[in-house]
Amino acid sequence: MRNDTFSTYHPVINFTYFILVAGLSMFVMHPVFLGISMTSGFAYYVYLKGKKALRTMICFFVPIFLLSSIVNPLFNHKGMTLLFYLKSGNPITLESILYGLAAGVMIVSVLAWCSCYQCVMTSDKFIYLFGKLIPALSLLLAMVLRFVPKFSAQIHKVSDAQKCIGRDVSNGKLPARLKKGMKILSIMVTWALENSVETADSMKARGYGLRGRTQFSVYRFDSRDKMMFAGMAAAGIFLAVILIFKKIFVYYYPILVLNEHTALAHLAYCVYGLFCFLPLAVNIVEDIKWHYLKSKI
Repeated sequence: MRNDTFSTYHPVINFTYFILVAGLSMFVMHPVFLGISMTSGFAYYVYLKGKKALRTMICFFVPIFLLSSIVNPLFNHKGMTLLFYLKSGNPITLESILYGLAAGVMIVSVLAWCSCYQCVMTSDKFIYLFGKLIPALSLLLAMVLRFVPKFSAQIHKVSDAQKCIGRDVSNGKLPARLKKGMKILSIMVTWALENSVETADSMKARGYGLRGRTQFSVYRFDSRDKMMFAGMAAAGIFLAVILIFKKIFVYYYPILVLNEHTALAHLAYCVYGLFCFLPLAVNIVEDIKWHYLKSKI
């Protein structure tokens, strides 16, 4: 992962930002908002992960988007604009297609932001935020969030080790390959159980969750974090007021209805765009400053 300036902000800033942006992406189905959220989420994810993010988008996000876009018109026949009938006699309406496309964009947008969240919000940040409030649950969630990448890395190590002693799962007949695969699975289950026991004993020995336990922290809520939090709060309050008073709205059924193109609506689009592109903008500004300082050396 590239050096990310936004992740150097206080964990409260990171966590609050992702909660707000993911919540707005999930509950605001306006086409403009969805387009901004998807574009900014993908851009930030590509900035963080590079070519790996592009592979994930093509192999994972695109199929999910296509599946959602196709399934909704097949099972949801609401809408007044009839396009045609299927051979089964089910009608296909324009509104159901548009809603399926919007739902697909919403799903992949949330997935993109969740992928960014996993890169920025490390387990130590999560435990820092919730270690005192819910110590057992915060530790459990932190372990679950890091289990998948850790399990994936470990299974590659075990597979390579088994390959060196002639137990490659890609060679041989099907029964032999299944036997080798089960051997690797058995090793991984044993490793996961032993690792969980060791982690539990280690945290217990360190007094995790006990009353009065102190903890070391490298995080400090400085003036930079205060400015960022104030800006995020202002943007969040403004967007909340706009949505509550229906200045931005969309109805897909029974016919597509959008809000009018007023100056306030365009201002809301701009504010939401700035909010969504905030992490990427912070990184771009920091990269420009860094290259400028390097050129002065």
